[in-house]
Amino acid sequence: MTQDVKEIFAGGAPPAPAALAAKVRTLAPSMTRSMQRVAEAVAGDPAGCAALTVTGLAELTGTSEATVVRTARLLGYPGYRDLRLALAGLAAQQQSGRAPAVTADIAVDDPIADVVAKLAYDEQQTLADTAAALDTAQLGAAVAAIAAARRVDIYGVGASGLVAQDLVQKLMRIGVMAHAHSDPHLAVTGAVQLRAKDVAIAITHSGSTGDVIEPLRVAFEHGATTVAVTGRPSGPVTQYADHVLTTSAARESELRPAAMSSRTSQLLVVDCLFVGVAQRTYETAAPALSASYEALAHRHSPRTGR
Repeated sequence: MTQDVKEIFAGGAPPAPAALAAKVRTLAPSMTRSMQRVAEAVAGDPAGCAALTVTGLAELTGTSEATVVRTARLLGYPGYRDLRLALAGLAAQQQSGRAPAVTADIAVDDPIADVVAKLAYDEQQTLADTAAALDTAQLGAAVAAIAAARRVDIYGVGASGLVAQDLVQKLMRIGVMAHAHSDPHLAVTGAVQLRAKDVAIAITHSGSTGDVIEPLRVAFEHGATTVAVTGRPSGPVTQYADHVLTTSAARESELRPAAMSSRTSQLLVVDCLFVGVAQRTYETAAPALSASYEALAHRHSPRTGR
């Protein structure tokens, strides 16, 4: 367990039962293997684990009582007793049908109707997990910085690059000067020009994409406000981020790699940033949005008189 993870999730009220699975998925990659076994056990069988003492859960997972307690605290609970209460609550929600069990991965021979149902459920779960884990204080600080920025540079490659472009087109329509960079050389060249009134945003599910981390580092060192949108709150990208917005650690399968499934949670964060900035700058954002609608409508209207 790294100090970064401790700092990011320290303090505040314990997460609600429904947010427990989201916390496990988000933090599991940063845990030790023994802590992962505890986390996976409580997320996979909340009813069974809620009935166990700290000694019983340690024996079940082949770990120690100290590891069980450390895992509970990392997940946001003061102690194991609080975690057991959350597990009991989660089990009750699942039994009532308000918190369905996680669906199976998509198989090669699944009927297309099953594929649709599984993807729809996973998308819904990803959005719920991201919303439950998103730090609204960090989000508010990022919104304030973007709203006051002279310029916003956004870095992303692959699927995250598509999300970066989505944020740019949204911000541009409300009058915020934004640029998306997928070319690492152009990204670093642009980052050198950033200053204290500027914002740099890195979008990377893994938190370790070098082509995204490097321009964020340069922007950070030149005084820009930096934001990381990542599924790994202890990843290398966060050491250069003033604000960290954590996305859900999406379910990965052979037919749906994490780079694809993580896009759903990234787009939710992007929409939250956009709406927050639009609210904060409404007097200028509303006219700019109307002007962009009119310009696009005029461009696509039938031409006459020619």
